Amino acid sequence: MRTITSPQLTHPTREQARTELTRGTFDLLVIGGGILGTSVAWMATQAGLRVAMVDAGDFAGATSSASSKLVHGGLRYLQTGNVKLVAENHRERRALSSAVAPHLVNPMPFLVPVYKGGPHGAAKMGAGVFLYSALSAFGDGVGHIKSPANAQRLVPGLTTRNLKAVAAYGDHQMNDSRVAIMTVRAAVDAGAVVLNHARVEGLRTTNGMVTGAELRDGVDGTEFGINARLVLNATGPWVDHLRRMEDSAADPSIRLSKGAHLVVKADRPWHAALTIPVDKYRVSFAIPWEGQLLLGTTDEEYVGDPADVGVVQSDIDQILGEAGTAIDSAQLDPSKINYAFAGLRVLPGGPGDTSSAKRETVVTRGRGGMLSVAGGKWTTYRHIGQMVIDRLKKVGSVPLAEEMSPTLKTVPLPGLGRPEGIAHRLMVDQEPPVRMDPLVARHLATHYGSVSMDIAELVRRDPSLGERIHPDGPDIWAQVVFARDHEWAVSPEDVLRRRTTVMIRGLDDEDVRKRTEALLTEGAE
Repeated sequence: MRTITSPQLTHPTREQARTELTRGTFDLLVIGGGILGTSVAWMATQAGLRVAMVDAGDFAGATSSASSKLVHGGLRYLQTGNVKLVAENHRERRALSSAVAPHLVNPMPFLVPVYKGGPHGAAKMGAGVFLYSALSAFGDGVGHIKSPANAQRLVPGLTTRNLKAVAAYGDHQMNDSRVAIMTVRAAVDAGAVVLNHARVEGLRTTNGMVTGAELRDGVDGTEFGINARLVLNATGPWVDHLRRMEDSAADPSIRLSKGAHLVVKADRPWHAALTIPVDKYRVSFAIPWEGQLLLGTTDEEYVGDPADVGVVQSDIDQILGEAGTAIDSAQLDPSKINYAFAGLRVLPGGPGDTSSAKRETVVTRGRGGMLSVAGGKWTTYRHIGQMVIDRLKKVGSVPLAEEMSPTLKTVPLPGLGRPEGIAHRLMVDQEPPVRMDPLVARHLATHYGSVSMDIAELVRRDPSLGERIHPDGPDIWAQVVFARDHEWAVSPEDVLRRRTTVMIRGLDDEDVRKRTEALLTEGAE
């Protein structure tokens, strides 16, 4: 296969990005390219600041790509009486699904099974889902009670023994990795300079104040530095590690909770997700996602090295056991597990169980002037980014406020468009023998939006790139080239885990990895 590069390449190479990062002084250096870092970088560039963002690994390479893939109001927060939080979440959910990313955020019906002897009664759950839908202005219909027979038609694996009733409500889901990459792209399109796989080795200081960072490129080992008027530490589970670079005596500001998930082959298509009450406060999810079932999550305190977090057998046993209270055992055979992943929630420091800890964002300022932000969720990631921007304006020692313009209330992510129309164009714009398979077209439309037309252009230039990466999945080789040239992918895992869905489907065999590596190497030549 001849070497093909993406058309209209606009993003700089790693060498070009490093050169730009070392030029002059940035208004803001964001360290960490997860939920919080990408949001702040996007918002800050919109406000007119010169922004740099770096990450030691891949963008959204840790916790931010290990979520439950939900954009939701948080039904369980009603149990704790946090009605205001649910309403705020719903507002952001509506914005994401209708104006910011309707091509990436998809509606999903949810069912809550109520079993005899369970933690909640039918009347209570019925009232709860009605209130939940009311707080969303009934944008996803009215929460109501379904009969077990009706529910089983939507969820064929639902266990009906001792099932008294099923409460129904609406929420949304997404592919968190794809939303993250599109947000990075939005930040770059707005003017940010970004680099992944670039580890901070130390902080630069001037008269005791943090004024930048020393970094090492994880790809070729190049050392370089970045100067900035203000540095934001958005490193998630590593936030205290960076705070101790600023001040070796800094007290811990957070604690960590591990959440594990399983991706399981579905025996039959599900048309709704399950929210399974585990106890009075906790729930477990079973969600149709990427043609499979996503099961989880766990919630337990984690005290080890964040780099070592992973799924262990006790996580698998817990997830399958909790799912087994509502799902037929045949669907939960361990042999059906295609993939498993774990991430770390960042919670405010303090006593008590992690499951009952508040999911809130913590912002602190160190003795060297570095701002640190930790804790957040995908549903409200834009809101959190704006909150940090508002905080930046109040940093008196670095007068950024007078140079910042107000950000627009709603800015869409790249690729805005209705997936149905985009998929139709992908199919009809090409003639045999390169006419796109409907499954592939739909997959591209719901993961790239109108940006998928650029991927189709690669296929027109080289029809072999239209071949599926694996016959059992919808991803095609053109996505690898596009990830290399436009989406900062440098390793097979960057591509197969976070730019495509190959790995989460359990399809990343040796041949797939070798060909992916070859395509990535071609781009580096």
